Amino acid sequence: MAKHSKRHQISKTAQDVAMRIARGTQQPGQTKEQTKLIAQGIQKGIEQYKNQQNARARELDKKLKKANQQTTPSDARENEVQENVTYKQHWLPWGLLILTWLALTAYWFMN
Repeated sequence: MAKHSKRHQISKTAQDVAMRIARGTQQPGQTKEQTKLIAQGIQKGIEQYKNQQNARARELDKKLKKANQQTTPSDARENEVQENVTYKQHWLPWGLLILTWLALTAYWFMN
């Protein structure tokens, strides 16, 4: 029992799937032992596929974590440094508006 760790044990569903596939591709005249060997090969393939997918997922998680760590400090700096944007308007439009209102009120009082 010490030889086999839990990591190398294949789940019951994977064994069932492998056996169904092996039986589905079984040739006439093929013995049960040959079918079992084919099922074992399919099980190993399933295990390798799962291991590859887990490795890819770990690598992706590492890359995402690294990217998040790199963007977090720069975001903090952007939040700390806020530019005070002031919109300075030209005095001419306001001056013309006041002059127009003054001229209008002067015209109104003259008549």
